[in-house]
Amino acid sequence: MRRIILVGMLLLFFSCEKNETNDLLPTADVNVTVNLRLPQYFRLLTPGSSVYIPNVGVNGIWVINSVIGGYSSESSYKAFDAACPEYSCKDKMEFDKQFKLKCKCHNVEYSIYDGSPQDKKHTRFAREYRVRTIDKFNIVITN
Repeated sequence: MRRIILVGMLLLFFSCEKNETNDLLPTADVNVTVNLRLPQYFRLLTPGSSVYIPNVGVNGIWVINSVIGGYSSESSYKAFDAACPEYSCKDKMEFDKQFKLKCKCHNVEYSIYDGSPQDKKHTRFAREYRVRTIDKFNIVITN
C-alpha cells in the first residue's frame, strides 16, 4: 500500500512540473475551431502550407500542415503562437515555408516540429498549442 501511495505522490510531483520554456509570454486562452472548407483555411489541406490567424493567443497563431510530401493526416497539423518566445519583440514571427518560424527581432529560427530554437544562444521554445482533429475538415486548437 505504501508503495502505491509513494508512486502516486511521485507521479503527482512530476506531472505538476512547470514548463519554463515559455515563461516570458503571458497566458492566453486559446480555443479555436478551424473549418478547412472555409476559403481562408482551405490551403491547409495542402502539405507544407500555413495560415496565420490573428487575434488568438498572444500575437495570433500560425497553423501549419507539417506533412513533407504525401497526404495530410490527423497528426499533420501544428499550431504555434506568433509571439517571439523572448517576448521583447512585438512583431509576429513569420513562417518561412522551410518548416521554420522566424523571429525577425532576434534573427532566431524555431522548428515547427517541436518549437525548438535552431541556435545554441536561445533556450526558449516557440509556444505550441494542441491541435485535435474532429473530422476530415475540422480541427480544434487549444492550450
